[in-house]
Order: sequence, then C-alpha cells, then structure tokens
Amino acid sequence: MSFPSKIICLTEESVETLYLLGREDLIAGVSQYVERPPEAKSKHPTVTQFIRSDIEQIVSMRPDLVIGFSDLQKDIASQLIGRGLNVFVTNQRSLSEILNNILLLGRMIGEGEKAQKLVDSFKQKLDVFKARTLPRRPRVYFEEWDHPNYSGIQWVSELIEACGGENIFKDKSGAMARDREVTHEEIVQRNPEIIFGCWCGKPVKLDSFERRPGFEGVSAVQNKFIWELDPAVFLQPGPALFVDGLDQMFEKIQKVATLDG
Repeated sequence: MSFPSKIICLTEESVETLYLLGREDLIAGVSQYVERPPEAKSKHPTVTQFIRSDIEQIVSMRPDLVIGFSDLQKDIASQLIGRGLNVFVTNQRSLSEILNNILLLGRMIGEGEKAQKLVDSFKQKLDVFKARTLPRRPRVYFEEWDHPNYSGIQWVSELIEACGGENIFKDKSGAMARDREVTHEEIVQRNPEIIFGCWCGKPVKLDSFERRPGFEGVSAVQNKFIWELDPAVFLQPGPALFVDGLDQMFEKIQKVATLDG
C-alpha cells in the first residue's frame, strides 16, 4: 500500500499534527496563518489563506493530497477537485471529533500507531483536568468575534467545562457561527464572571468590553477578569487545544474559582 508523499495543508491543525507525528517531510505547502510549530511557515511554501487559495500554484505543485477544514473551504475544495486533485476536508466541531480526525490523518499517512499514542496522551491529559475539583464553577463568556458578537464553538465550550468553568452560551455552542451570534443584552443578562476574547485574525481590544452598553454591571468587567486568548491555540480544531489550551484556560478559571476559597 502506498501513502501520500506530498500534502498541501489548507489550515494549521493538520500541519501541527503532521509535525507531532514526525512526518513534516510530507508537507508541501501551508496556510499563511500557520503558527504552530513556529518554524512551519519558514520551512514550507505559503499557498493559501483560510477562504482563499492560489489554485494555480497548488495544482502546479502536484500534491497527492490536499487537507482542509470546515464548510467555509467548500469553494476551494470544489475548485481543486475540479482540477483532478485528491481533497480531504473535515468539519470537526467537538473534542472527540478532533481526536478522531487525528487518528484518521495518522492512518491516511501510514502512521496509525503513532497517531493512536498521541490521541491516548491527549485523552489522558483531558481526563486529568476533568477530574480536578474547584470550589465552584465560574460563569465564562468566550467571544470569537466582536462585530457581531460570536460566542464560542463546541470544542471551546467543552474545554471550558473540562477546566472547571460554565460556558454561559453552552446552548449555542453546537451551532454554526451565524447561529452563535449573541447580543450585548444576552451577555449582560447571563452575567459572566470571566470574559475570554479570542478574535480570529486580529488583536482583542480588552478595554472595549468596558465600553459596551450595560457591561458596567457585568461581574467580569467589575473585577477586571477579561483576558485575551491566542486564536492559534483555541480557534483551530487540532492538537494545540490539548498541548497548550487546557493549561492556559485552567490557569485563568482556577484563579477566579478559588478567590473565595
């Protein structure tokens, strides 16, 4: 059986996964947004953004596999398939789907055993965090975008819960982005004790939360528990969530949960 030897990665989670499996040699091109690992962007040609790709360049490189993520890349995938390329696009939304996708990628490149060991290590780490007991579960608002306000996707919601927090918009987390839009009034009503800003593609203006109508009465604003989180860690459905995301989120949630303890 032969396996892919030249892979274009349209998003960064597949890049990080291939590096962790020790198969970065398979990567022929990456996204301009790739940050993990830091050396990836300098070692591999940049051939794509998130929703726009250089189709002609990708075709000319003759990859035997193109890997993407999300329905937002359907047009890119369609064009590449129309040009005769093999394209694999996933739409994982939960932590379990993310782990399954790592296993699937591992099998696709002939590294199923390595992928299984990697996933097992991530599951064990997740279980450790879930087993930790905090004095209480602080209410958390995670914001992916500010105009309009988008609350966190399912894997973020699950991460919050695993780290001892309560996602105030858990009921919306399984939906697509447009259906996770929330109003200032809804946020104020649910009164988060922690606000995480994690805006895709731009820095978070932390002081902007204080200026929103009604936010002067929000617990997180009153106590200044407003933090920026790295999109490269929290907004990509891959290893980063387990490698760094759990530790970074737990640190903040623990700080608030133990204030009265």
